[in-house]
Amino acid sequence: MTRMLFLPGAGASASFWRPVADLLDPGQERHFFAWPGLGNEPHDPNVRGLNDLVSMVLAELDGPSDLIAQSLGGLVALRVALSTPQKVRRLVLTATSAGVPVRDLGGIDWRRDYRREYPDAASWITAVNQTSEDLSTELVSIDVPSLLIWGNCDPISPAFVGERLHQLLPRSDLRIVLGGGHDLAQTHAKDVAALIADHLR
Repeated sequence: MTRMLFLPGAGASASFWRPVADLLDPGQERHFFAWPGLGNEPHDPNVRGLNDLVSMVLAELDGPSDLIAQSLGGLVALRVALSTPQKVRRLVLTATSAGVPVRDLGGIDWRRDYRREYPDAASWITAVNQTSEDLSTELVSIDVPSLLIWGNCDPISPAFVGERLHQLLPRSDLRIVLGGGHDLAQTHAKDVAALIADHLR
């Protein structure tokens, strides 16, 4: 059975995806990631950057899996899909704020607000070289059915970012949720769950 792996953003909590997951097929095996040292999650000295988050996900891939990711988690999911495409059956990216030049596409810089909300988060998360990786030239090689879900009211990752990823990912479908912000997976859980369920079928 295909597993569902849920990847949060820089808020890092494993509970982020619960509102959506509770509306999906309860019979499918699932795993909820939390990112050590980010948000309010406990620190782990072995997690020192984005590469370690990618390694965490790769370690859970024991067969074809569906990756469902938000914001920073989307960058992790894209890196995983580039590394082991044979183990990724479907991709779902919501409000992904990385992988393409987000600032050039109208996204605001979230780092100062993030540091104010999570003062104890690991220092690496607000380092530009960690979260602003441009994978544009590589994304065209991801031959995985990909659902892109964006809100039209997201200042961090505006819909232009979703449109750019849609242009780059050859098997992608872009859906815009009206009134959705960066946390649309929580505020519009029913809409997001319906789109994901249809994509995974």
